[in-house]
Amino acid sequence: MRRLDPREATVLVIDVQEKLAAAMSPAAIADVTRSATVLLEAAATFGARVIATEQYPQGLGRTLAPIADRLVSGSFPVIEKVEFSACDNRDFERAWATTRSKTAIVLGMETHVCVFQTVRELTARGIHVLVPIDGVASRRDDHRVTGLELCRAAGALLTTTETIVFDWLQRAGTPEFKKISKLVR
Repeated sequence: MRRLDPREATVLVIDVQEKLAAAMSPAAIADVTRSATVLLEAAATFGARVIATEQYPQGLGRTLAPIADRLVSGSFPVIEKVEFSACDNRDFERAWATTRSKTAIVLGMETHVCVFQTVRELTARGIHVLVPIDGVASRRDDHRVTGLELCRAAGALLTTTETIVFDWLQRAGTPEFKKISKLVR
């Protein structure tokens, strides 16, 4: 295993939307929101790319405001889809192709459906996939756990948001460390 290089990575924010969030536990949504905002800030700081998706936004609403704000401020694309795997969506495929990423960091909702199906397709393509366990949610916790097990079985590495950003940081005492460490407190 080698150190993560943010310049070779894309953070994928999968379907963190208003009406889906309303069906989740408040604690799970707080964790996913924290994970997404930390990873988006770190991606902007270190030059990782970002792509977000929204599953049928007419019915499920838009991306949660704190995350949407960071997506807008970073000029990161948000792809509308109806496919469960983002990889089955043409617009996502075009956006992914421009990244030339070797690594995908996949977070979002729901773990056992859209996150898993996207992870499965990316790993099948030989992409190194990391799933921060604090960055995914499902309506039921047993579905979240099963989704994580499926992601691992598909070849993804289960990790945490802090593990990823501290690997990108490499050392303390830098301006980047001060910025990121405030977010993870």
